[in-house]
Amino acid sequence: MRGLFVTGTDTGVGKTIVAAALCAGLSARGERVAAFKPVVTGLDEPSAEWPPDHELLASATGQTPEEVTPHRFGPAVSPHLAAELAGKELEPQDLVAAARRAAGRADVVVVEGVGGLLVPLTAEYSVLDLASELALPVLVVARPSLGTINHTLLTLESARGAGLQVAAVVITPWPPEPDAVEHSNRLAVERLGQVEVLGMAPTTPSELASAGLALADRLSSRHTGWR
Repeated sequence: MRGLFVTGTDTGVGKTIVAAALCAGLSARGERVAAFKPVVTGLDEPSAEWPPDHELLASATGQTPEEVTPHRFGPAVSPHLAAELAGKELEPQDLVAAARRAAGRADVVVVEGVGGLLVPLTAEYSVLDLASELALPVLVVARPSLGTINHTLLTLESARGAGLQVAAVVITPWPPEPDAVEHSNRLAVERLGQVEVLGMAPTTPSELASAGLALADRLSSRHTGWR
């Protein structure tokens, strides 16, 4: 399986935008790309600016939203609770099999987690467990603001502790003129986390392909494991 597993340091840090940008950029480069996100929650609270995660990812790959995400729930809660409220039970092996089927139809797969790595998909199975079974290099998406050092280093520690390769950290939205805190945060994460830290500028749905192409090129030039 060739691809990346995109995770975040928290919910709402922009990982779906980064994942969709990568999909759009790789598609623009001529790759057959598949996206997979096991669960989407919060459909009862739509964003005014961006479509729901599975729809955004599907628009970047040509898949249907249902192919991207097999489980979709209304409440903005953790996946295990959303499934419980809906009277459903998520089966870990079904999620793994669905991700592998998506990968089998493409040259490269971009798998996006739900929230951070330790978010439970079921009572006993986390996003980290899914990432470990798929064994893809991990791309960590983080915010630039105060608090990101701790959140990002903990995420790196969790991924590496499970034996996963970390491809890079992407801080977004990275401002054109970062202030002293943002600049220091980026340097601290890079030094303390011993990881490459990239910045992705604020983007819009119409700019996803260009943003993703630049990001994909930078990652591909450094990480041969997923090219």
